[in-house]
Amino acid sequence: MTIRIDKKIKGYSVVTADDKAKESAQPPAADAAAGAPVSNVIQMHERIERPEVLVGSTYKIKSPLVEHAMYVTINDIVLNAGTEHEQRRPFEIFINSKSMEHFQWIVALTRIMSAVFRKGGDVTFLVEEMKAVFDPRGGYFKAGGVYMPSLVAELGCIVEDHLKSIGLLHDPELSPEQRALIAEKRRLFEQHSKKNADAGVTDASSTASHPDDIAVTGEGASFPPSASMCHKCSTKALVLLDGCATCLNCGYSKCG
Repeated sequence: MTIRIDKKIKGYSVVTADDKAKESAQPPAADAAAGAPVSNVIQMHERIERPEVLVGSTYKIKSPLVEHAMYVTINDIVLNAGTEHEQRRPFEIFINSKSMEHFQWIVALTRIMSAVFRKGGDVTFLVEEMKAVFDPRGGYFKAGGVYMPSLVAELGCIVEDHLKSIGLLHDPELSPEQRALIAEKRRLFEQHSKKNADAGVTDASSTASHPDDIAVTGEGASFPPSASMCHKCSTKALVLLDGCATCLNCGYSKCG
């Protein structure tokens, strides 16, 4: 076979059988080095087998709708343990109670939720779906003055809190300006209540006659016991301040 040489020959060497063997072995190695690195990060999927030991948290639900308390246990699987990609993902959920009234739907719900957890992907949608369930008999207020439209909705709040604790959900941070506004609203309300108490005024529109009458909720925040529910944060913290409905929890004001 004739090969046309277009460049000036500056030197030459004899190719031996050993050289040919080395060249045939080099290209795969070079291609592997040049290619994209293979990722060993494990993502949650339904084919992952349940480990012998799982990390779990148990939450208590004490609702006036049921006689006995419910205990919700959510177990997590730890993926990529000991690496920079380590993460906890919910793997299964159990609900235990002495009350047998809701046994059937509790078993069904836990099995479906566990299946969704093991499927992988974004499981945070469960929170909004469950919190949107309303009881036709009416909801109730849990400790802290937070309104719960149903027992399923409170279960959704527990799942939300758990997902926040393992880093799958994050609370929207209040800006310093919003925090300052809420603190100012609370200060003005307490001053207004103290003036009414000192003057001996009994005003039906005032939700507390004295700052000492402000109730301390189960979550550490203090709101007047007769405050109404804020439709924005679903907390009984809405008071009448200077003729305007104002929330002492989230800063919402009907007057803007």
